[in-house]
Amino acid sequence: MSTTNKILMILTSQATMGDDPRPTGVWFEELSTPYYAFIDAGAQVEIASIAGGKIPIDPHSLESEGKNPPSVERFLKDASAMQKIESSIKISDLSIADYSAVFLPGGHGTMWDLPKSTELASLLSTAWAAGKVISAVCHGPAGLVNAKDVNGQPLVADRRVAAFTNSEEEAAGLTEQVPFLLETRIRELGANYESGPDFQTFAVRDGKLVTGQNPASSEEVARLVLEAVREAQ
Repeated sequence: MSTTNKILMILTSQATMGDDPRPTGVWFEELSTPYYAFIDAGAQVEIASIAGGKIPIDPHSLESEGKNPPSVERFLKDASAMQKIESSIKISDLSIADYSAVFLPGGHGTMWDLPKSTELASLLSTAWAAGKVISAVCHGPAGLVNAKDVNGQPLVADRRVAAFTNSEEEAAGLTEQVPFLLETRIRELGANYESGPDFQTFAVRDGKLVTGQNPASSEEVARLVLEAVREAQ
C-alpha cells in the first residue's frame, strides 16, 4: 500500500459511563491492533476524537506490563503513537478529503458521545458520499447511527453490519448502564445485522462499509479495511 493512503481513526472522548462515575473510554486493543495493521501495511494513520486532546482509555483494557496483547504492548512503547492519543485532533479541525478510510474503535465510551456528535454524523456522511471506506468495531458502530447515505437514508440501512451483540452486553453486565443497546438500534435502522458466537472473531464487509462484532474482531476488520482501500485505488 502506498504511503499516500491515510487512514483516520476517530475515538471517543467519553471517560465515564454517562452520569455514572465508573471509568470507560476506548478499548485499547481495538485501537492498537488496527493501528499497527494499517501502519505495517504502509498507510499513514492519524488519530482524532470528538473533543480533541487526550483520549480516555478504558482501564479494564489495560493489564500490567507484559500481560497485554502484543499490539497494546507495542503501542505503549511507541512514543509517536502515544503522543497521538495524548493530543488527538478534534474532528471539527480536519477535512475528510485527506483520507482513504475512517475507522471507529470501540469501548463503552463511544455509546455516549459518538451518537450525539452532529459533526461526526456529518463527517461520515460526507466521507461515504466521497467514496471513502467507513469502518468500525465492537461499540464503534455507535458512531454510524446518525450517518446518512447519499439518498438521506441511514448509512447502515439494507447493508450488512456487525456490532457488539445484546447478549455480549448482557454478559458484560452493562445492559442497564448503556444509553441504548447497539444491536437493537442497528436493527431498528434497517441494517442486515449479522453476528457470530459471542466474543469470537466476526467481521463483515459490505462494499466500502466494514464492521466487526467485538474486540476479538479488530484484526479482521483492519484486514477487510485494507482490502477495501486497495480495491478502491
